[in-house]
Amino acid sequence: MASLDVTTQARLQRVRDRIERAARAAGRDPRQVALVAVSKTFGADHIRQALAAGQHRFGENYLQEAVAKIDEVARTESGHGVEWHFVGPIQSNKTRELAERFDWVQSLDRLRIAQRLSQQRPADRAGLNVLLQVNISGEATKRDR
Repeated sequence: MASLDVTTQARLQRVRDRIERAARAAGRDPRQVALVAVSKTFGADHIRQALAAGQHRFGENYLQEAVAKIDEVARTESGHGVEWHFVGPIQSNKTRELAERFDWVQSLDRLRIAQRLSQQRPADRAGLNVLLQVNISGEATKRDR
């Protein structure tokens, strides 16, 4: 594992402190709030630094960039319980890699994509966690595709 960068540790601690204060102010248990560090544009070295500081959930929104980082981090940090979240728009031709490599998809907006992700999820992996985007405002630009 990478040695701990004090700046990364300090930044993460500031964010965790803010989350704790906000959760308590809202009457929630801070332990029930999960921090997902969006690591797009940051390399695997930054992810290793965050892992050393106790951060284990990472979000990516560019599939090709994510795949390279997932593979690199897996080679050097196996066994550290990294949880990968896809947070970007989903193209139907990319669902197989999403289903195979991610633990969460936070941008699911179409039934067809949900079906593809479900069909393409490897049998040896736990079910894919998803967050659904729902158009409650009725905006025409956000209608089902």
